[in-house]
Amino acid sequence: MFDSFATLLIYQLAGLDPDSRIGAALHFFVMDITKIFVLLIVIIYLMGLIRLLFSPERVRHFIRNRPDWQARGMAVSLGAVTPFCSCSSVPLFIGFVEAGIPLGVTFSFLIASPMINEVAVVILASILGWKLAVLYVIAGLSVAWIGGLVMQKLKPERWVEEYVWQIRMGEGNLPQQDSSFRSRHLYAVSEVKEIVGRIWLWVVLGIGVGALFHGFVPEEWVSTYLAAGNWYDVPAAVVMGIPLYSNATGVIPVAEAMLGKGVAIGTTIALMMSIAALSLPEMLILRKVIKWQALAQFAGVLATSFILVGWLFNLLA
Repeated sequence: MFDSFATLLIYQLAGLDPDSRIGAALHFFVMDITKIFVLLIVIIYLMGLIRLLFSPERVRHFIRNRPDWQARGMAVSLGAVTPFCSCSSVPLFIGFVEAGIPLGVTFSFLIASPMINEVAVVILASILGWKLAVLYVIAGLSVAWIGGLVMQKLKPERWVEEYVWQIRMGEGNLPQQDSSFRSRHLYAVSEVKEIVGRIWLWVVLGIGVGALFHGFVPEEWVSTYLAAGNWYDVPAAVVMGIPLYSNATGVIPVAEAMLGKGVAIGTTIALMMSIAALSLPEMLILRKVIKWQALAQFAGVLATSFILVGWLFNLLA
């Protein structure tokens, strides 16, 4: 449906040549922007109907006072299905510390939360197929689990800013949730407005970058520099993702264009993870609660994990 709409608009009404670079780029842009925004609105609304039960306070309540392995598993799982992004890192970090949750478990949550969410997974599956979506989720959950465990072994408590330990946020009395359909509908609509309003620009930029890559980057250049199978392709992709800023949804069109040009799946996944969880803006946000030493440890653990994941998937592919 979306491909037909883009073909009608770009090739038939606008009269652009399908073999031209501008025609291919605009077709990609129109097809992806309609598909992704329709999926975004539908999926966020549906998840909003059941997401009323989740909040940062309830997430803390679920995780605290549990064995380490159980707390880590819940942190990773909740990170993958809750709507928190890097902009929520500071209050979540403080809340987890105040609740007595181990820092290693907290870092597992902070890794999983921006890198995986159900909206991105469904859109990823609809555009690139369920196999890649499942691989991405498995890789993301594994990185979150192991990355948090490694951070715990490094004992980052000594590098947490002093004011974080002194804050006492308290549980408070959680408001009684109205479970009526009307209340959940209104909440779902507000979720659509808030989340789409927060990420639409990054999604459009991601689609624009993907369209430019799809239409204007020659396959010969891609095969020479990005799809040649060199060992340094994956580390280069991870480094390339650090200065960029997007969420897991916005980076999907870039991945689609890269895979369409023949870039290896592991290299593509490593870039996606780097943009979603290792971007410079997120590191600067986290700097508000942890010192440079812990931040360097966190970035090093993530970069190493993404590189290993990329190499593994390229090898398997």
